[in-house]
Amino acid sequence: MPRRAAPAALPLPDLVVLVLQGGGALGAYQAGVYEALIDLGIELDWVAGISIGAVNAAIIAGNPRDEAVGKLRQFWDGVSSALPSLPMVDNDLIREWTHVAAAGQVATFGVPGFFTPRWPPPMLAEPQTPAAVSLYDTAPLVETLDRLVDWDRVNTGKVRLSVGAVAVETGNFRYFDTKCDRIDARHILASGALPPGLPPVEIDGVWYWDGGLVSNTPLEYVVQSAREDMLAFQVDLFPARGDRPHDLEEAWSREKDIRFSSRTRRISDGLVRRRKEHRLIDRMLKKLPDELRDLPEVKAVERMVERKALNVVQLVHQPPAWQTGARDFEFSRATMEANWAQGRAAVEAAMKDGHLLADSIAEGRSESFAVQPGGLQPKAVPDTPPDNP
Repeated sequence: MPRRAAPAALPLPDLVVLVLQGGGALGAYQAGVYEALIDLGIELDWVAGISIGAVNAAIIAGNPRDEAVGKLRQFWDGVSSALPSLPMVDNDLIREWTHVAAAGQVATFGVPGFFTPRWPPPMLAEPQTPAAVSLYDTAPLVETLDRLVDWDRVNTGKVRLSVGAVAVETGNFRYFDTKCDRIDARHILASGALPPGLPPVEIDGVWYWDGGLVSNTPLEYVVQSAREDMLAFQVDLFPARGDRPHDLEEAWSREKDIRFSSRTRRISDGLVRRRKEHRLIDRMLKKLPDELRDLPEVKAVERMVERKALNVVQLVHQPPAWQTGARDFEFSRATMEANWAQGRAAVEAAMKDGHLLADSIAEGRSESFAVQPGGLQPKAVPDTPPDNP
């Protein structure tokens, strides 16, 4: 049951989480989502991210609520400063050419405040060093993060931060979490160290790569770690559904969407389905006579049941026709602004039907919601039992 209420009249449970997927330049969409949530008076307790989601999450956790949007704007204005916004013809083909050209410039010259091409090139670097196994140097991102993030606030403030990375030598996935770790810029870089472009990051003698290689969403970790009723805003940067591709360019784009979105959809649907199943088991257990409830196996089942409610609002970036498979490394100002605006619009569309979410929270139900063309709608999760009180 909700114990808090935001000024927007949306009841909030004990735990409100923002879950941010990896996706490079598409992370501006996440910044737009966060700005819209703040405008609605929705305060966060926890931010978890992978890759560019870790960068946005660190900025959010490392600044006062009233300053975080401004710091996000500074970051995204900075990384898009090499490709300023120019007047655009309202023509998808022309915009696509411009988009691809901008991505080519990024591949050639890097991104200000983020990464630069290596010189000398990797083949001339000492073997088995970060410089030998990556095309770009992310030292500029360290300076950017140290300027925009208060690391003391990250580690001691009210907003919990979790970021995921994978160990290069073992393939084991790990979350760095301010509940048990002291996080600094290294952990954020590790979460976004996508090979072979960006270098691995060494932490305590272990090399780490981008967490998206194993899982591109932290939702499962967040749900398994929490013990309270939870509302999670899950921001996905790659849509699961899309049209059949017409050519190689569209095939590249569609393959990337499927690769990074399919696990996300399966995880979120499975978590909500499990909570609904546990709710039914709990009701059944309460109907057992006392002599049966004292049985050891019944006690064991009672300990396994998760009774806390889980509501997930899935906000998915929907690329316009002119964005190709290069959209995760196209950092032009025009594209950044378009992605940011779309993130804001997704939250605004969801809140038009905010009563659906509010009812689910108030009644202690578990539900998964998606923003559809007609507004916010409960997702049809396969094999999900009813969750009526």
